Amino acid sequence: MHKFNLPLFLFLLICSFIVNAQNGKLTGSVKDSENGTPLSFSSIRVFSSLDSSLVDGNITDEVGKFNFQIPYGQYYVNIEFMGYEPLNTPFFVVSEENKNIDLGELRLVSVTNNLDEVTVRAEKSSMELSLDKRIFNVGKDLANAGGSAAEILVNIPSVNVDINGTVSLRGSSNVRILIDGKPSGLVSFKGGAGLQQLQASMVERVEVITNPSARYEAEGMAGIINIILKKDRRQGFNGSFELTGGMPLTYGAAANINYRHRKLNFFLNYGLSYRESPYVGELLQRVTDGDVERILRQNNSGDVTGLNNNVRGGLDYFFNEKSILTVSYLLSRSDGNRYTENAYEDFINSLSNPISTSLRVQEEKEKEPMSETVVSYKRTFEKKGHELTASFRFLDHWEQSDQLFTQTGNLANGEVDPSNTFIQHSLNDEFEKQYLIQLDYVQPIGKEGKFEFGGRSNFRDMVNDYFVRTIEGSAENASIPELDNLFRYDENIHAAYGIIGNKSNKFSYQVGLRTEWTDVKTILEKTNEQNPRKYANLFPSAHVTYDLPKDNAIQLSYSRRIRRPQYNDLSPFYTVSDSRNYFSGNPDLNPEYSDVYEIGHVKYFDKGSFTSSLYYRNTEDVIERIRRVNANGLATTLPENLNSEQAYGLEFTTAFEPASWWKMDLNVNAFHGETDGTNIDETFRTETNSWFARQTSRFTLKHDIKIQFRANYNAPQRGAQNFNKAIYFFDFSVSKGLWSNKATLNFNVLDILNSRVSRYEAFGPNFSSEGKTQFRRRSAILTLNYKINQGD
Repeated sequence: MHKFNLPLFLFLLICSFIVNAQNGKLTGSVKDSENGTPLSFSSIRVFSSLDSSLVDGNITDEVGKFNFQIPYGQYYVNIEFMGYEPLNTPFFVVSEENKNIDLGELRLVSVTNNLDEVTVRAEKSSMELSLDKRIFNVGKDLANAGGSAAEILVNIPSVNVDINGTVSLRGSSNVRILIDGKPSGLVSFKGGAGLQQLQASMVERVEVITNPSARYEAEGMAGIINIILKKDRRQGFNGSFELTGGMPLTYGAAANINYRHRKLNFFLNYGLSYRESPYVGELLQRVTDGDVERILRQNNSGDVTGLNNNVRGGLDYFFNEKSILTVSYLLSRSDGNRYTENAYEDFINSLSNPISTSLRVQEEKEKEPMSETVVSYKRTFEKKGHELTASFRFLDHWEQSDQLFTQTGNLANGEVDPSNTFIQHSLNDEFEKQYLIQLDYVQPIGKEGKFEFGGRSNFRDMVNDYFVRTIEGSAENASIPELDNLFRYDENIHAAYGIIGNKSNKFSYQVGLRTEWTDVKTILEKTNEQNPRKYANLFPSAHVTYDLPKDNAIQLSYSRRIRRPQYNDLSPFYTVSDSRNYFSGNPDLNPEYSDVYEIGHVKYFDKGSFTSSLYYRNTEDVIERIRRVNANGLATTLPENLNSEQAYGLEFTTAFEPASWWKMDLNVNAFHGETDGTNIDETFRTETNSWFARQTSRFTLKHDIKIQFRANYNAPQRGAQNFNKAIYFFDFSVSKGLWSNKATLNFNVLDILNSRVSRYEAFGPNFSSEGKTQFRRRSAILTLNYKINQGD
């Protein structure tokens, strides 16, 4: 047995008394400033007031209280809690005369409680400008209520969405669309048109990055559009619920719910929508074949109905306020039906000389389930800006299209043409699995500098099982050989990057380098046609900002970008819904590369702001869809590499508040483009001057009534072999706050004059055509939104 050492015990006891005698006690509690709710597990840090060094730190207990033993000295306390403004206490002294310091109730102000103030600042500047992106908070735009994410993008400066759902940025459709900073199955197969499946109520903000840094993937020539979905982390329960109805027939419901208890935060977003979308189009085409001119007059009409379900749920686990693990799951299901009638009239040399007519009817049933699983971890350290993030994402996507085509042909005398009367069946299954792993680390350097590096690996496998068979009529039960195959697309992209940046007085810079290694392989299994592509690239970027006097700032940036041919660009299968116009991909496509330069300026003044950007983009091997028509009048359209394209332009956005009840903003983008496609045809060298404009006015009236009016104009634009005519349209919205602003009733009329019609001309060595299409008609939508514990 050990003998008890009395002298040692007395010595340690005396030492402990001495140490405790030189320590003081610090106590207090943290609560919500509005309702006095204790804020459990708030971050409490004690700093020396002499050199701001960290002395001690901990979190509050379950009832929001904290208790420290600290040495004598002069201090201040920093309190932080997610969803609240941070708070620094005044200096205080712990001494022999003042051992016990009780800071009392320290009340934090919720970010939501400051919403009016934040909104005023956001509307003054029209956006939040950072070194390499602009952020648009979409909640205040009345026109977004009851719509989809595609409608949100229509209302974002610099962004344009055409009637087919194609998204473009500053006039270029080569834009990368991300959701929560990562690729999403919603845009895998359909591009921007897939955003129709995502309800606007699930979107919190949109980030537009026109000249991305090395932090972001190099994909997207014109830049990146990042859609951020809603999630809240405040203590307790909060949420919103929405009901929608409108014409053409539209109805839906949505819910966004959050509940945080102690270290766990649960979030759930659900959206249901049904929409009918009627459309019409017409085409007049002339084809020269020696001395003969073949004329086609085509009219098409149809209707697409879609039922979309989206549910996204997950949880955040707070090891503490600076160490958060997030797990989320998104399940989406879209079921659609399409009915289309294409009527063809054929003539020789003159519209007064008909030779035949035909009618092709398309009946399609489509289902598209998709799921995404995300696991992410974020660790922030004591020093501001010091953080580590890691994420893993798995995407499982499937789309099935079952189509029946019934075609009836008639000769000029009205008799049935047996050679042009038949029924075809098409089945198209598309599968996608994608794994994404990403790690990012930021290390502050000195007072204002930082060093950042990270890596990313993306594994993507897609399969397209496609066949078309004639089941009745000419060549009955015969398959079309080139349309009976299985197409595989395997894509592996690995990347690493580094960024260094610093600030000195009014000057700040950020330079970076990203390297990406691409391994893409396409296979047509039945014919064993393989097309492997492997290449490595370096993508430098640089951003420089200088703060000028009197609330001015100027920014210069450069980045090198890539557009890799995607699955739809490479798939050789062509569509058969229109028996005169076939669309397909091109397995021999090469990637295109761009060098992008930009100089931007922002000026803030009392009643608003003014931002402007001058940009230049030089692109090699530019990808553009080329249309060819054979002597019989059958057209094929597929993407091809042209020599180059150069574009430069000027964009400005201004926000102005003429009166306290009237806010207005204006966005104008004017650009010049030169396309060299002489490697395809000597006539494919074109220049274009075009511009887009969008003006919005918002009026705040008595009794919680708000009115919004928006005008949009897209000027004519010329491509390598097409000319798109001008489009203009107007939107109107009105909202009324109900039940002490816990609810909002919103009414929208989009495209008041029903004028959003695409009119175009196309030309080639042996043909010319003109036409127009309208895929989105005037719509009226009524939305009721109810909020719980979310403020105004």
